[in-house]
Amino acid sequence: MSSLSLGTRIALIILVGTVATVGSVLLIAYGALVDDFETILTKQQLNETRRISAEVDQRLQLKLDVLAESATMLTDGERLHSLEDISEQLERQRLLRSLFPDGILVFDDKATAIAETISVPGRIGTNYADREHFREAMRTRQPVISRPIMGRTTGVPLISFIAPIQTDDDDLLGFLSGTINLGETSIIPADMLSEIANDDARFRVIDTNNFLYIEGGPTADRGIQSLPPPGENPLIDAALSGISFGTTEGPDGQLLIYATSHLQKLGWQFIRAVPFEWATAPAEASFVRFFGISLGIAVLIALISYRLSRYATTPLDRMTRKIENMVRNPSEAARLDNSGPVEVRNLALAFNRLMDERDAIAQMKEHFVSNVSHELRTPLTSINGALRLIQSGAAGDLPERAQQMSTLALRNGERLQLLISDLLDFSKLSAGQMAVSLGQETLHPIIDAAVSGNQAMASDHEVTLTATCDPRHTVIADPHRLRQILDNFVSNAIKFSPARGKVDIRVERSGSESLRITVRDSGEGVPETFMERLFERFAQAETGSTRSTKGTGLGLAICRELIALMDGRIGYYYDQGAHFWIELPVAGQET
Repeated sequence: MSSLSLGTRIALIILVGTVATVGSVLLIAYGALVDDFETILTKQQLNETRRISAEVDQRLQLKLDVLAESATMLTDGERLHSLEDISEQLERQRLLRSLFPDGILVFDDKATAIAETISVPGRIGTNYADREHFREAMRTRQPVISRPIMGRTTGVPLISFIAPIQTDDDDLLGFLSGTINLGETSIIPADMLSEIANDDARFRVIDTNNFLYIEGGPTADRGIQSLPPPGENPLIDAALSGISFGTTEGPDGQLLIYATSHLQKLGWQFIRAVPFEWATAPAEASFVRFFGISLGIAVLIALISYRLSRYATTPLDRMTRKIENMVRNPSEAARLDNSGPVEVRNLALAFNRLMDERDAIAQMKEHFVSNVSHELRTPLTSINGALRLIQSGAAGDLPERAQQMSTLALRNGERLQLLISDLLDFSKLSAGQMAVSLGQETLHPIIDAAVSGNQAMASDHEVTLTATCDPRHTVIADPHRLRQILDNFVSNAIKFSPARGKVDIRVERSGSESLRITVRDSGEGVPETFMERLFERFAQAETGSTRSTKGTGLGLAICRELIALMDGRIGYYYDQGAHFWIELPVAGQET
């Protein structure tokens, strides 16, 4: 992220914000879609079960109405017809027989069977007055439908329809009854069953009083079956819980949306359940379409935001390039253009003010350094001269302790004089006042002088100092400034080399028009983190929080400026030791 441009960052921020917003909207939309489709699907199942319940109730009422109408035909208004007439009349009632295919019975006023359309051994003469639906019919004198019961003589589960037979004066003469064997005849037509149940949708009819499957039991061809124990079938448990709709698991673990409707007349519960995927599938389809549209919008926003961010940051890019050029060429007095948006104008004005202050401070600093250095050089030269005279014995012999102190003072004075010389040189270089005298110079005597001049320092540091140079090598250079560069390289190499190390000066050809002078030591080299600032002024590599050597940090910066004045090049690399090199043009007569 740190390597990206400001415009790219702004575009990314907008894009991330857009994606996050769109993603949040998508998640919320998907959840809302699933909830909406689940609600719609639940309502559909609830309406379906209610429709089925109402349809079954209408069919039951139709059977009961036809039975009640037929009951009025079994009396002459005062008494029952004879059994022969009753049997004949029942035989002619095709509609009645189609509605009750499992048998029609006639009972006397005491609820004893006296006639039947389908013969069942032992049923004629059997009294049913103890059955709940007969007691209700006797009490109310109204048609009644029984709850599912077991036939007393047939031993099969059935539903009994009863219509009272009365005189014109409402005296009870008997009962006309029709039965439906639930194990063989469904009260729900086959076409309706095929419509409301398929491989995915599930339809169940359960008797909540007797805990029986009326329709849709686990084995389709077995008719009436017992409900499973609690906990075995979550769908049945949910239906019996009294909650008329919701979600639950099926026996196979599949998530289902279910709804129930209760038929109070029979005590039956109608259950319809469909897979939850029926809700998620259309939600996912809508989500995919919405996601595609959102993705296109996000891409469009990203492109627009990128273009706008690039347009907004173009003035900053121009300013950055101009600042970089000013850094590379500090002598240029250029300033930023203070036009454009308010923020850019304010930034340019602030930077220009900063540059004005920097130039003023830099000029003041250079004047100060130059003046102080000049003022210090004269008295320091006198002090060092006096110390040299004392060291030579001109003032007489000194005690050993005084001799040591004068030697230390002279060494530090000479060091201070070198530092002041560096400051003056750099001040002249910065002001463009440093002059070099270029000429054809033989390298061998210059390098020998550098070796001999630094030999004492090498001995103090227990470092071996050697040089390799062909006497024929000639370059175009200022000998005094070239010696200054070599002394800086060699002194640094000695200071950074370990005891019993080696510093070597080597001269070799670098192409056809230049010679390379390399000073190599056996130290650890320059830290990688310091490489970019190696030749900058006042820059010094540090170890931890303590500088490894003392100095102004101007030596290499002065070397860079001097080599530039001599049309040469300077550089550094590490290869089993630090290698500082300079390249100078070859003199014309060298072959």
